[in-house]
Amino acid sequence: GDAVPADETVLLDENELAEGKQYCAVAEVEASPSHNLLAYSVDFTSNEMYDIHIKDLFEGEELNDVLRNTSGDVAWGADDSCLYYFTTDAEMRPHKLWLHVLGTPQEEDKLLFTEDDQMFWMGVCKSDSRRFVMLNSGSKETSEEHMIDLSGVQGGEGHRAAPLVCIQPRVANLRYSCEHHGEHLYVITNADGAINMKLMRTPLTATGRENWEEVVAYDANRQISALLAFERYVVLSGRQGGITRLWVCTAGPTLGPMEEVEFDEDTYVAHTSGNLEFDADVVRLHYASLTTPSTIIDLNMATKERTIVKRQPVPGYDPSLYASERVEAIARDGRRVPISLVYRKDAAPTRPRPTVLYGYGSYGDCTEPGFDYTRISLLDRGCTYAIAHVRGGGEMGRWWYEEEGKYLTKMNTFTDFVDCAQHLILNGYAAAGRVACLGRSAGGLLIGAVLNMRPDLFKVAIADVPFVDVLNTMADPSIPLTVTEWEEWGNPNEARFFEYMLRYSPCDNVKAQAYPAMLVTGGLHDPRVPYWEPCKWVAKLRDTKTDDNELLLKIDMSAGHFSASDRYKYMKERAFEFSFLLNQLGTEETL
Repeated sequence: GDAVPADETVLLDENELAEGKQYCAVAEVEASPSHNLLAYSVDFTSNEMYDIHIKDLFEGEELNDVLRNTSGDVAWGADDSCLYYFTTDAEMRPHKLWLHVLGTPQEEDKLLFTEDDQMFWMGVCKSDSRRFVMLNSGSKETSEEHMIDLSGVQGGEGHRAAPLVCIQPRVANLRYSCEHHGEHLYVITNADGAINMKLMRTPLTATGRENWEEVVAYDANRQISALLAFERYVVLSGRQGGITRLWVCTAGPTLGPMEEVEFDEDTYVAHTSGNLEFDADVVRLHYASLTTPSTIIDLNMATKERTIVKRQPVPGYDPSLYASERVEAIARDGRRVPISLVYRKDAAPTRPRPTVLYGYGSYGDCTEPGFDYTRISLLDRGCTYAIAHVRGGGEMGRWWYEEEGKYLTKMNTFTDFVDCAQHLILNGYAAAGRVACLGRSAGGLLIGAVLNMRPDLFKVAIADVPFVDVLNTMADPSIPLTVTEWEEWGNPNEARFFEYMLRYSPCDNVKAQAYPAMLVTGGLHDPRVPYWEPCKWVAKLRDTKTDDNELLLKIDMSAGHFSASDRYKYMKERAFEFSFLLNQLGTEETL
């Protein structure tokens, strides 16, 4: 590769780590408070179990401290003497929080907290001020946070003596997250029925729920999801009108008004990066759209001046050749479901076009209208790429998921996707008989359910690592992630959830009917969707379906849930999938 400039130092080279390995994924990379040491967690097996290594950045050598079988999370203490990490239980859930003192065996680490509720998942990080270590433990509906005050803490013994303090004991259906600023904690919470979350504040000396005071009046049409704290400013992240939003407020004894950070494009995705300098006036933003590559922007919060620091290089890409738009499909119950579209401008006049429709719609996760360089090969062959922002995701706010896209309303996710496909065909965006559908993981469940319902809408389908044996998996608590997922799908050991899930579980609804051409993938080491789920589904489809369309099963023998860690191998995998799509759609030639 290129030589490293004389004034730059390579801290960690993942290519060197991966040498001789079939798989290599680095999760966390954290510099110590002095910047003399670097802690990083790495998985060489693709099963999402990580070892934590520590590198001396001056000597270039690794310390003897290696923490085995961790979740991958890591946070340093007040100095370079200690760090915090998790080990996992049999279901691969972060289970125990430990304090490790450098130079001591892992067997001597101090156990700080054990999360025995199998519905809860833990995370650990430093507060933006670096004063506190924050421990978050939460299910999909309830959360609880603890903190360790690092003020004046030094060395191994000082860290061992520092107490872990609960901010607010868990209460069913109360969700909250905290960030430190001055003598207070800012609290983002759904308290008092604020489904889209509101901002509150509480003194460090009295952190219980009874002391929380509202800082920003709750607006049901605006979601607040995160807070980034600086010495003189606070940056809020959220959503409004289906789009990510950022607001800057001056911080002091009181919080100043929310000033929105505006962008030129109508649809985009923007978020903050981590704040490494608390006493700073500049916040670093990440911005992208369907036609604008990922861009890093420094925003001076005092002067409002913006500086583009870097833009993702995309060889041969000319953004002026492409256009995007946002349309809405009317769902069968009257809800308006957004659809994001991107296409080549010179392909638009020849509508309707071959269309690739992507969907996810689970966990309240948002499928953002961001940039993906791999899509260009589809657009350059005259395809429109569409994202259906179906219920079950969080694009329109928390209620889009919590009230209308989980548990006993989950069918909305699948019918929304069908209604989006029909809208694109009926309104001349997509060519009937030339529509592809694409989804992975829970999005693979979406594809499986939709194909059982309306296979006639699609010419070809790709389901990557699809969660398709819903009933059997959710009924077995010994399978990783099952219990934590009961607050998403329901527990099928209860009759009402069993009967509802039976209506959409893909493996349980395969019919003697014609299906489109299909490519189904899986990973041998996948701990989230075991490889036997796609295998079982494909076997049942082959035995039952009435057509002669291609049905391909591709299991990666060295990967897990997140596909290849090698970017070149990832490109080859995408090329394989897109070749299958384009061949079936009959659009192999470029414009």
